Amino acid sequence: MQHDQILADNRLDPPSTEKTFSELMEQLRTCLKTAFHEVDDINRFSSTRGFPPAVFKELMSVNPLALFIPKKYGGLGRSLKESIAFESVISYESLTLSLITGINNALFIQPVAKYGQESIKQRVFHKFVNGSAMGGLMITEPGFGSDALSMQTSFSEEDGIFHLKGKKHWAGLTGAADFWLLTARRRTGSESLMRDIDMFISDNSIPDQKIVVEEYFENLGLYQIPYGRNHIDVYIPEEQKLIPHTTGVKMLLDLLHRSRFQFPGMGLGFIRRMLDEAIHHTESRLVGNKSLFAYDQVQNRLARLQANFTICSAFCLKSGEIATLDNDVSSLGLEANIIKTVTTDIMQESAQSLLQLVGAKGYQINHIAGRSVVDSRPFQIFEGSNDILYHQIAESVMKTMKALKEKSLYRFLKGYATRAADRIHDLVSFDLNASYSQRKLVEFGQLFSRIASMDMVLYLEENGFRKDLIENAAGILKQEISALLNTFHFENQVQVVVDYQDNSSWFDCSNR
Repeated sequence: MQHDQILADNRLDPPSTEKTFSELMEQLRTCLKTAFHEVDDINRFSSTRGFPPAVFKELMSVNPLALFIPKKYGGLGRSLKESIAFESVISYESLTLSLITGINNALFIQPVAKYGQESIKQRVFHKFVNGSAMGGLMITEPGFGSDALSMQTSFSEEDGIFHLKGKKHWAGLTGAADFWLLTARRRTGSESLMRDIDMFISDNSIPDQKIVVEEYFENLGLYQIPYGRNHIDVYIPEEQKLIPHTTGVKMLLDLLHRSRFQFPGMGLGFIRRMLDEAIHHTESRLVGNKSLFAYDQVQNRLARLQANFTICSAFCLKSGEIATLDNDVSSLGLEANIIKTVTTDIMQESAQSLLQLVGAKGYQINHIAGRSVVDSRPFQIFEGSNDILYHQIAESVMKTMKALKEKSLYRFLKGYATRAADRIHDLVSFDLNASYSQRKLVEFGQLFSRIASMDMVLYLEENGFRKDLIENAAGILKQEISALLNTFHFENQVQVVVDYQDNSSWFDCSNR
């Protein structure tokens, strides 16, 4: 795997703090155009591992990660909403590159800026601002994926040095990042592990802190990002330990929720690209002596694509307001999970629609349609599988309703999603039961997330977004809410038949 192509051997000039944000955005657009369409053709290298060195050098020439680093450490210290807007510009051209900058920002720079000790932040951020350093986060382990709090990577302490041992895998930028945030649990005298989580900064340039890559994975899609299995056996000085404000678990939740709030930045540019590609193709493609654009079913797909653009825009507005670094978002799991799940679902839906509209040509690996289907799919899995998050959304809502002694979904929505409640009054005027099966909770989580999405879309309208796009998105969401309600109300307890091979041959049936 050409993981070394992720990095470029260049030193960068410190970023200018005099430029306005619009000037920085225009500089970024120019850089992306040069890198992906002049230095090299993004479609040509789309199936190769890593970025071509010349392309990555051009991309890093604008020092994109300096945007997220606080001014006191030499960065630009821009706001979270500007960070989200920055990500959307990148994801329009390359979902992979936006994920790389997202990993660096949300999973390393932000938590280090918030929880890192002053004695280490200056040194770490200096390498980001004045060089091509990158950072990532290692949580997932071979035996503990979604059950992250049961991780077995552990640490002990002696004379101010922390010794971490364990295995981590599926960390984006495996083998390419200069710094890592490592999550681990403290070993006790009985060799059992404490419940709480601690986090440490590991510097790969120091031999005692170097992460050993045991295997690189041949990941399906997102080819330019290396993933693999890592062996952890490092010694970390005390100054490189993150300091939680309360507990380590809350620190981790604050980190993960803030990261999920920033998914719409990657999603918006990506969905907008899918929409632009779909409109361009359907307007220029003739079928039956008229353009594809004129067909009603095509209009249906394009309208849903455009609604996805509006929904994701609403998420960007909401995230930019509530997920700032000075806010503790550890308790905002419901909101973070809604935004993450719906964003990633509509990303995949948008890519599938583009591929369907383009047809066979889009299935070529160097075409953006097919590539986007594969690249956007893992977003529904990493940082919390959507099935699990929908279940958590439902449990959170049910718990809150129980505490309020409220059974009516409509009355609850009047307090939580006030703008949307009256629009769907006829659909949600029913009481919820005290208990549902897991599959019904997942279905309710999907339903509730779309209702919350409609509320955020209507909030977007209050802030000046164009009304015709709002009405279209609200109409699409109401249709989806209606369909999800039908599924939710339908009783289904079907179980898999394990020994299905017996008496299940259609061919034998044909001989009777």
